[in-house]
Amino acid sequence: MRGYDKIRTLLSKIRDQSAKIGIIGQGYVGLPLAMAFARKYTVIGYDICEDMVESLLAGRSHIQDVTTEVLSQFLERTYFPTSNPEGLNQCDFLIICVPTPLSEDKIPDLGYIKRACATIKTVLHAGQFVILESTTYPGTTDEVMVPILEETGLIAGIDFGAAYSPERVDPGNKQFPIDKVPTVVGGINAECTEIAAALYGSVIERIVPVRDAKTAEAVKMIENIFRNINIALVNEMALIFERMGINTWEVIAAAATKPYGFMSFYPGPGIGGHCIPLDPYYMSYRAKKFGFIPRFIETSGEINEFMKMHVVNLVERGLSRVGKRVYGAKVAVMGLAYKKNINDPRESPAIKIIEELANLGADVRVYDPFVPSLATKAGVFSSVGSIDEALAGAECAVFLIDHDAFREISVETAKGLMASPVIVDGKNLFEDVKGIVYMGVGKSVISL
Repeated sequence: MRGYDKIRTLLSKIRDQSAKIGIIGQGYVGLPLAMAFARKYTVIGYDICEDMVESLLAGRSHIQDVTTEVLSQFLERTYFPTSNPEGLNQCDFLIICVPTPLSEDKIPDLGYIKRACATIKTVLHAGQFVILESTTYPGTTDEVMVPILEETGLIAGIDFGAAYSPERVDPGNKQFPIDKVPTVVGGINAECTEIAAALYGSVIERIVPVRDAKTAEAVKMIENIFRNINIALVNEMALIFERMGINTWEVIAAAATKPYGFMSFYPGPGIGGHCIPLDPYYMSYRAKKFGFIPRFIETSGEINEFMKMHVVNLVERGLSRVGKRVYGAKVAVMGLAYKKNINDPRESPAIKIIEELANLGADVRVYDPFVPSLATKAGVFSSVGSIDEALAGAECAVFLIDHDAFREISVETAKGLMASPVIVDGKNLFEDVKGIVYMGVGKSVISL
């Protein structure tokens, strides 16, 4: 049977659920995806991190959205975690879900994708189908993934299938689990799009096929850059409104009453997560390869990055109002995750803010009910045991995330625990702020 005919037989394997799925990367994207496919198919969950694989084999999930109960439902039945790539040889579909970080100078780092492709290359044979899900710039599937795989002598679209499907995982979002979010798919040709759409359509409610792989890659870019730009807009407005004595949060709430033409975005201490902070730089890098300087996109990234320094500036200004300096001050940083009620610290604003405060000589203490520790260039900071322990004796408390637990803290409670009542509020947690020095992002300053 020719390679092309073998690829077409994958449709029948999808229909009778005999297809075997290999997922490379068992992190925030790969593990939830593995659980979705494990409901109907045999899934090999491959990861190079042996400790992670051992934990999964022991029935322990490291991902908040995948409970131990869900993992145990499929483990060693239809889901088989491994750090041995040989297990991928038996798979019909191989889905790449690995990180795509930035280098120190904001250049896309496709090293994880290239290494995943190099691993697949050792097992690839005619009739298999490879799908890239990792967030990346348009052209990666055709110009990076496919050429590496074709080093085997096999030809993409003839001997093996290839497609791109952007991950849309939103950690902590119970309303939209992975199978409820429409999935975009684009193959390197029409047949590959059809097969990839059939695979995802067997476990996900709605599939959105697009013209080709680079169109699907562009979908991911525009989704996240749209959010990045709008967040940058409200952050810039917040900086202006602070100086005018206007409450940005009240402005947005009132503007949101307009039933058309407005969408609410909110200011904050910077943005985190794997996609939104990185995608503008991925798109900017790629655009320059085509001779275009994306000024609007780059500016949005710079504004959102500046908000971290703005928070540090607010700490300095707040402490100065009680006659103190950052150097030697006991500063409690509240919130290490990148968004509320999750245990994911990837690209969290807390990383840069902690580094800057430590560099200025602050005695930094951290607390997060979900994240036990955070690695920074200033060292690893471990969360103390409670809110009270974090605030006790602090001269300044910096709230970076709106965890539900933080919304339960009253100003009076904080005042009673702290050595000097200086609060920097990045997420509009406090409104009745009498009797303290209060520095709110997007708000005017309220003093003792």
